[in-house]
Amino acid sequence: MADDLSIECLGARADPYAAAPTLVFRLRLADPAPEGVHAVALRCQIRIEPRRRSYAPQEADLLADLFGEPSRWGDTLKPIQFAAVSTVVPGFTGETEADLPVACGYDLEVAAGAYFAALDEGEIPLLLLFSGTVFGAVYGRDHARFAARPVPWDREARHRLPVAVWRDLMDRAFPGAGWLRLGRDTLRDLRRFKTEHALATYDEALGLLLREKGR
Repeated sequence: MADDLSIECLGARADPYAAAPTLVFRLRLADPAPEGVHAVALRCQIRIEPRRRSYAPQEADLLADLFGEPSRWGDTLKPIQFAAVSTVVPGFTGETEADLPVACGYDLEVAAGAYFAALDEGEIPLLLLFSGTVFGAVYGRDHARFAARPVPWDREARHRLPVAVWRDLMDRAFPGAGWLRLGRDTLRDLRRFKTEHALATYDEALGLLLREKGR
């Protein structure tokens, strides 16, 4: 409905002060109600739309574990769930801007993390799907009553997140590094290998193993 709440994504940035890696999406909300809005309890699902960009050969190689070979991408390039978050937007009349913080991980076993880590440059196509409740008031001749209405089901916004913003976000928490979870037994074997070869770090141990495999 054009005469109801509308939501637009203006951009996204890395939060330099968050305790964990956090993206902050800047939203613009507009509502035509003349009495204004008391608050909006806003929910948002964020999905990656991988079909909406192209990929360099080296990116395609790293995405094979998600989507298979590029010859199959016509069938396998499906949306990926990135996040589901909520926030409360304070009252306003007409329009306002608000931040939507999204905590991010760097787990390469999670589809979104693996997708982000495979990209070298360009933009990440995102779709933001909104729901929630708009709180306001209805004024009569001599009284006012509290009112609530749902955020229309079709409210959504697209944003193309620069890969550089994602890398900046991760470099703040993991400078020049990534995160990989290993099983306890695998980690013990890797530690034994590191000790036997007098290597200083696990990174060196993995590097040596890859070189032995011709990588």
